[in-house]
Amino acid sequence: MNIRRHKQRSVPRLNMASMPDLIFTVLFFFMIVTHMRSESPRLSVETPEGKELTQPQNKRSMVNLYIGTDKHGVTHIQVGDRIVSVEQIGAALSAVAQPSLMDDEMQGGGTVVNIKADRNTPMGVVADVKQQLRNYGYLSIRYNATEKKD
Repeated sequence: MNIRRHKQRSVPRLNMASMPDLIFTVLFFFMIVTHMRSESPRLSVETPEGKELTQPQNKRSMVNLYIGTDKHGVTHIQVGDRIVSVEQIGAALSAVAQPSLMDDEMQGGGTVVNIKADRNTPMGVVADVKQQLRNYGYLSIRYNATEKKD
């Protein structure tokens, strides 16, 4: 019996010459599109829920102020990466806010302060923070909340 042996068929090789170009293109795409967070919250903040929420228009002139609890349950205020007291809020915001956004007449100028407060934060703390912001000329205040699901 005559058995014919077929030639071993080889799988065509994949040309990998353009692979580095593709990888760098995807890397650059994600570097351009991704928004890097400049600060990381060190407090536990569970934002309240609400309806009819709006998105901020200009995020460049916005400074985040966190009011939450640490791991021991003590309420603190965070501006940028620093934990501050109520009296230190104005100085901390002046250091974090972009100088080009500051107005000559008022310290706060066009800077919008975004308050991310925990839902269990006492209103007395929030009122003290708002008063301190007014004293330093930060009159544009936004409150952060998550969309309420029905």
